[in-house]
Amino acid sequence: MTDKISSAGAEQAEAKTRSLMLEDDESTELEGVGNAGRGRGGKKALRNKAGGRRAGLAPIRVMPIAQPARMKHRHWGLLASFGIVVLLPLIAVVLYLWIVAQDQYLSTTGFTVRGQESGGATELLGGLAQLTGGSTASDSDILYEFIQSQEMVDIVNAEVDIRAQYSKPWPGDWVFAIWPDASKEDLLWYWQRIVSISYDSGTGLIEVQARGFNPDAAKAITSVILRESQDRINRLNDQAREDAMRYAQADLDEAITRLKGAREALTRFRTRTRIVDPAADIQGRMGVMNNLQQQLASALVEYDLLRETASDNDPRLTKAQQLIDVIRERIRIERQTFTSDNTDTGAVGEDYPSLISEFESLSVDLQYAEETYRAALTALQVARDDAARQSRYLATYIKPTLAQDSEYPNRPLVAGLAGLFLLLLWSIGALIYYSIRDRS
Repeated sequence: MTDKISSAGAEQAEAKTRSLMLEDDESTELEGVGNAGRGRGGKKALRNKAGGRRAGLAPIRVMPIAQPARMKHRHWGLLASFGIVVLLPLIAVVLYLWIVAQDQYLSTTGFTVRGQESGGATELLGGLAQLTGGSTASDSDILYEFIQSQEMVDIVNAEVDIRAQYSKPWPGDWVFAIWPDASKEDLLWYWQRIVSISYDSGTGLIEVQARGFNPDAAKAITSVILRESQDRINRLNDQAREDAMRYAQADLDEAITRLKGAREALTRFRTRTRIVDPAADIQGRMGVMNNLQQQLASALVEYDLLRETASDNDPRLTKAQQLIDVIRERIRIERQTFTSDNTDTGAVGEDYPSLISEFESLSVDLQYAEETYRAALTALQVARDDAARQSRYLATYIKPTLAQDSEYPNRPLVAGLAGLFLLLLWSIGALIYYSIRDRS
């Protein structure tokens, strides 16, 4: 019954299509011949011609717009590839995770480096107390690298025996376990899988998580990491103190040597020149000069008074003149000692200005050596105080935990990621195949 209705509908559609085509032909021909004659005879001829054509036309068969879709070989191949590339590997991953893979337990510990410093009165002397100060951020950086190093792996392996603990599921759980004959390099590679470190450089907080096939092994690893980190900070702190003390003591020894040299040079100068203090010697000489100047002035006054009351042949005038000449000669001699080679001090061949210049240079060296010695002595005392007061230690804010339930492997997450990866791989392969097929 349905087939008859469908065939009747198809015949009606064919008849309607033929009538539309004939009407189009008639209109076209009428318009083409309309200009030749507009009379009754022309219209009659056209009607006869159209009727003749309508009588001689063959039936036109119209095909359906689209046929029903059917599965082809390439479609079955695409489905087969989806099953092979996506479904079968995903089923294998799920079976491995839920049947073969062993449970893993997590142990967590967290710590940071803290410094306890007590300021003393010596810190007021130029900030010398910062000689032994270290940066907690740099210490945390050192610990972050130390935990991931081969040295830490060797220490933990010596106490926990990583090969024995993590090769028990082998060869069944070959994805998460390690082979029994693993080398040191293999252990270092496996260490990155079972130990994860979270480090915040801004706050200096370090959080370490260790996974194991039993909770005791995971906790043992985090405990060893915490203990070795504390020991490493203590060694770094002791080394910094020893270096600060050694450098301060070396600076003090150098300052003492410089001070001794400056004092010995000044002693040799005094022995050679017989001048203990040139400044005091100059003051003495200037006192002599001032005294002679005063005596000369008094002698001149007396001489002038005698000339007013005595004759030219008076012996007192002669004696007064002799006194004036002697004082003037003495003043001339005293003035020559300031620039002559013989200063009456034992330094023959050296003028007095040169001796004064040498003495001032030696005095400056001695003063600089004394200031350096005092600064080095203060720095040594500050280093000793800091070594006694300053303490850098490891502050533990999360003690090593002992797990009760397994958290790894995260089976739903791993299975979902595997399915997503396989689906992406299959999609890319299908797109590449159809792109090559369309171009060929």
